[in-house]
Amino acid sequence: MISAETEVHQSDTVRILDLFAGPGGLDVAARFLGFESVGIEWDRNACETRYAAGLQTIHADVSVMRETRFDEIPKTVDVLTGGPPCQSFSVAGNGAGRLALDTVKEFMHRLVHGEDEAEIDKDLHALGVDPRTALVLEPLRWLLKAIETEGREPYNLIVLEQVPTVLPLWEVYAELLRRGEGRLRGVKYEAECWALKTEEFGVPQTRTRAVLVARLPAEGAVASLEATHLPFDLHRGKYDPAQSDMLPTDSVIPGTRRRWLSMAEALDAASRLDDSPVDVSRLRTNGEMDFFVVSNYGSGGDPKNRGRRLSSEPAFTVTGKISRNKVYKSTAEYEAGKSDRFTIPEAGVLQTFPHNYPWSGNDQAQQVGNAVPPRLGMHILSRALRGRAPSDEELAVAATWPTVPQTYTEELRSRGCGDESRCPPDSHKVSGAPRESAL
Repeated sequence: MISAETEVHQSDTVRILDLFAGPGGLDVAARFLGFESVGIEWDRNACETRYAAGLQTIHADVSVMRETRFDEIPKTVDVLTGGPPCQSFSVAGNGAGRLALDTVKEFMHRLVHGEDEAEIDKDLHALGVDPRTALVLEPLRWLLKAIETEGREPYNLIVLEQVPTVLPLWEVYAELLRRGEGRLRGVKYEAECWALKTEEFGVPQTRTRAVLVARLPAEGAVASLEATHLPFDLHRGKYDPAQSDMLPTDSVIPGTRRRWLSMAEALDAASRLDDSPVDVSRLRTNGEMDFFVVSNYGSGGDPKNRGRRLSSEPAFTVTGKISRNKVYKSTAEYEAGKSDRFTIPEAGVLQTFPHNYPWSGNDQAQQVGNAVPPRLGMHILSRALRGRAPSDEELAVAATWPTVPQTYTEELRSRGCGDESRCPPDSHKVSGAPRESAL
C-alpha cells in the first residue's frame, strides 16, 4: 500500500486519471491498493479535502482540461476512471437525464463515428436539458482524445460508475468499445457493466451503482465482481422502528456470504479507533448502540412517508442531504420531536471513508454524498487491475487515513490552484501567483 504520507513530487508514478474526482472515493481506493492517481475536480471545496488528504489534484473543468490542457496529464496514465455528475440522472433529481437517455445514446454514436464535436455540442445545448447530462459523454471524449493524440496510447483500463439509471448508457459504451469502429480506430475492448448493490460489498448503506469496466484484450477478459455480503431486504415488512430485536443478529451464515454491515457496527468500530473523531456515545443506551433514522426523503412516491432504518440495519443511501436525516434513540424522542444528526465523520464512515479522513472546505455533506464509497471502489479497482478481490488486510487498513504533512497539502494546493486563473471561473476570490504546470 502507498502511504498517504508519501510525498510524490514527480508524476511518473501516476497510473490512474480520475475524472470528476470529488473528495477522493476512487482515489482513496486506489491508494489503499497501492496505485497512485491524479484527479480532476471542478469544485473547490472537494479540492480542499483532496489537498488535505494528500491526493494529487488539478482544480479544473474536465471539458476544458481535455480541450486545452491535455498535454499536462502524465503519459504514465493508463487507467481512466470517472463518475460524471449524477444529479440529472438520479431518481432524487429532476430526471432530465433519464428522459434524454435515448438522445444521449445517439450522441455517443455520433461522437464515435466522426461527426464534428462542435456541432454535437451545439445540438446538445439546443436540447435545453441540464448541462450536466452531457458530462456523461466526457469519458468517451477523453478516450478518443488519447487515441487521436500523437505520443499517447489508448487507456488499458476504463472504469466508470454512476446511478443505476445510467446503466443503459454504460451498455452502449460497452457495445461501442467492443466494436472499435470510427474514431476508435480499431481499438477494441473487453467490456462489461453491472448494477452493484453497495451493501453486498461491505458498505453499511443501501446504494446501487451502475459500473462499467473495459480492458484492452491484452489485459485479459473482464472478470465479474463477486459479492462478499448478503443483500439487504428493502421489503422486509412493517415493524416498530424502536425495536431492533426484530432483525437477525447473525454476522455470518455458514456456507454463504456474510450478512450486510449495519450502521451500528460500522460506527461503533470507527469510534474505537485511536483518536477517532467519531463519538457515538450520545447514540448509546446502556452501553449499546440502539437508534433509528428517519430519512429526509419520502418513499413509495409519497413525500410525507419518510422511510425509517434501525441502527442494526444499513443506512439509507448517503446523499448530500444526509445531515437532514433525523436520528432518534427512542420512540419517546421521536414523538417529542427530539432528534439528532449524523456528523460529517460519521457520514463519511457510512460511505466507508476512513474514520479520520480530513474533510475540508465548505459543503462537506455534499462532498460525502457525491463520493464513490471507497470500499466499493477497492473491490472494483482490485478486480479490474489485479484480477482478484482486495485482501482482508487491505480492507482493514483502509479504516484509517495516515496523517498528511501540512507542507505537502500546501504543495498540492500550489500545484492544483497555484495559478488561479486556470481554475474554474469564479472559484477563487483572490488571485494567486502563476505556476508552470498542474503537476
